[in-house]
Amino acid sequence: MASMVDEILAQISPEDLAQRLDTDPDTAMDAVRKALPTLAGAMSGNVQAGRGEELGAAIQRDHDGSLLDNSQPLAAVDTTDGAKILEHVLGSRRGEVEQTLGSTSKADSSIFSRLLPMLTPLVMAWLGKRLGGGGATASQADSGGGLGDVLGDLTGGAAGGGLGGILGDLLGGEVNQSRSAMPDLGGLLDMLGGGSGPSQGSGKRDDDIPDVGDAF
Repeated sequence: MASMVDEILAQISPEDLAQRLDTDPDTAMDAVRKALPTLAGAMSGNVQAGRGEELGAAIQRDHDGSLLDNSQPLAAVDTTDGAKILEHVLGSRRGEVEQTLGSTSKADSSIFSRLLPMLTPLVMAWLGKRLGGGGATASQADSGGGLGDVLGDLTGGAAGGGLGGILGDLLGGEVNQSRSAMPDLGGLLDMLGGGSGPSQGSGKRDDDIPDVGDAF
């Protein structure tokens, strides 16, 4: 099965993205390859900090995956919404993340500051597709049928712990795959606290990240 990075990359026109970022296509796509795993790591860190149920509920409520059915998804992205999601996923660490990404890519931090709000809704849409397009519920996941069975097959493991556990499996798998493919992102992913694991971690909350609430 294709990774999140591969699936989203396949739907982005390098020329279109380069124009939006005022750079060349190679630099633009290199930035995307670094930004997508970072966003997965940030969301995985939220799950590990005990916010998986909130994130899962927000995805099911507002991100059914239809954005990725658009022939030009970047044109349909609401970057204002993307910025709000980033605020709750990264909190005060956003600037540090952009600076670190700039040091690992052909792109500089100013490109990442424009790129991350474009990509965040695409990641949420990808997760929305994996959560059944908003049609399944946390109770279905807990019951071990429906959504839980499907995502258990996708992730190769048990999808325990409701939506948080399912997202922990999905995002953790993406983060671990990215660690292997792009070792230069390892330090950044460590900082964000994402990784494998079907549970929601210790339940500790990271005070640098504002409460999710209804902002996703």
